[in-house]
Amino acid sequence: MINKISKYGFLILISFGFQNCKKVESEPIEKGFEITETMLKTTTFATAKVEPLKNEIKFFGKISADKNKLIEVYPMVGGNVEKVFVELGDYVKKGQILATIRSTEAAGYEKEYEDAIGEVKVAENNLKVAKELFEGKLNTERDVLLAKNELNIAKSQLNRIKQTYKIINIKPGSIYQVVAPISGYIIQKNINQDMQLRSDRSDNIFDVADTKDVWAIANVNESDINLVALGMDATVSTLSNQDKVFKGKIDKIFRIIDPETNAMNVRIVLNNPNSLLVPDSKATISVSYTENKSMLAIPSNAIVFDNNKNYVMVYKDKKHIETRPVEVYRQLKEIAYITSGLTEGEKVITHNQLLFYDALND
Repeated sequence: MINKISKYGFLILISFGFQNCKKVESEPIEKGFEITETMLKTTTFATAKVEPLKNEIKFFGKISADKNKLIEVYPMVGGNVEKVFVELGDYVKKGQILATIRSTEAAGYEKEYEDAIGEVKVAENNLKVAKELFEGKLNTERDVLLAKNELNIAKSQLNRIKQTYKIINIKPGSIYQVVAPISGYIIQKNINQDMQLRSDRSDNIFDVADTKDVWAIANVNESDINLVALGMDATVSTLSNQDKVFKGKIDKIFRIIDPETNAMNVRIVLNNPNSLLVPDSKATISVSYTENKSMLAIPSNAIVFDNNKNYVMVYKDKKHIETRPVEVYRQLKEIAYITSGLTEGEKVITHNQLLFYDALND
């Protein structure tokens, strides 16, 4: 028995004592059973209670970036790609340089900027001369006002070009810098070093997505459309996170049938602070709803399945644990509904139950 328990890799301290220590051949030796305090600390329990009966529908779908937090990055100018600093899947911060492009358009903006600076200097000098002549009564006040107006126009033009520089992010040497508009992950990249970009290019070169929240998009078959509704609880799992369950609610039903899949999409918003859910990964989505009845319920992990039967370990105290066969009406991922074998208020073991089952039923 001890060897059977140890194969699970746990240290279980169950003390077996002998009552009636006198060695009398006619009297059977009676074993006593008690859970040690050490074992009790790692054991968890749940109380059987009546709860509304739930059901689940399972769908398949995928994880998608939150479209409200996804920015497509387009080149503002054409030219030759000098350098690309990021790859697919990289995390970038807002304002981080993604790529640099040497551009003749950028060179044109540079010339406009230099010309605008020169125009401001000329206008400032003209205003200074006009004021001096006016003080010497060699021209009129109107000449001074005209000079001021020309200076204002020159400054306005310079400011316009400065704003263009700021928007396009042009640097000396006719270099246009592509920067991240938000913090997030690079989920699409359509640019490589030495690529020639046309000024009339209509395709984006990067997609940057903030994945703190993501969408799970489920494909609902036509036959199941009437079973889903806004606000339903949903759990999502992926192949890359099989030991984790992500919870959310249906917050959008797209009332359109995809002719290729004959399915309708529903959306579940999921918190993703640790970026475990990756956009475009496959997902299994379970949607639960409540039926109009109640039944005795316990956590699913309390069930021990052996020899085509279901059992639970009923805990009364450290010396009294009972293996109890039960009839399961429905077993979901987290909850099992019981029709017989348990009564409301009884306590079952939900962790280490397999160890106790093997110890008592070897």
